Order: sequence, then C-alpha cells, then structure tokens
Amino acid sequence: MDRKEITLQSRLRCPSCGFEKEEQMPTNACQYFYSCNSCGEQLKPLKGDCCVFCSYGSVPCPPIQENGGGGNCCSA
Repeated sequence: MDRKEITLQSRLRCPSCGFEKEEQMPTNACQYFYSCNSCGEQLKPLKGDCCVFCSYGSVPCPPIQENGGGGNCCSA
C-alpha cells in the first residue's frame, strides 16, 4: 500500500495584482485569510473551496491532497 507524499509548500498567486509567493501550508488548520505582500488584497477562499491554498495556490492543502482532491477538509 503506497502512501502519497504530501506537499507542504504552495505558491499563492494574488488574483488582483498577479504577485506570487511560496508559502508553507498549515497541517492542523485551514488558512481562510491571506494578505498579498504586494498590493495588500485580503484573499479568502472561493465558493466551494476550504482555504486560500485550494483557491489560489499551486498545490491544494494537505487534507485535500490526502483525500485525492475530493471533499472539504473543514466540513468534519
């Protein structure tokens, strides 16, 4: 039984100005808010996403990675 390796780094991209920054994802909670380091825009998840990493990141959050991309990690 192979266990999928979980990626803990994700590159967040601001939808307002396009600025990108690599960030460490938390493993014990969803990150609901994130402030862009360039323009100051306060990012929050898009409808249907559990966190800013799932909406704006290059890699979804660790719980979603573990579940194969399905479900909402904060709904439990």
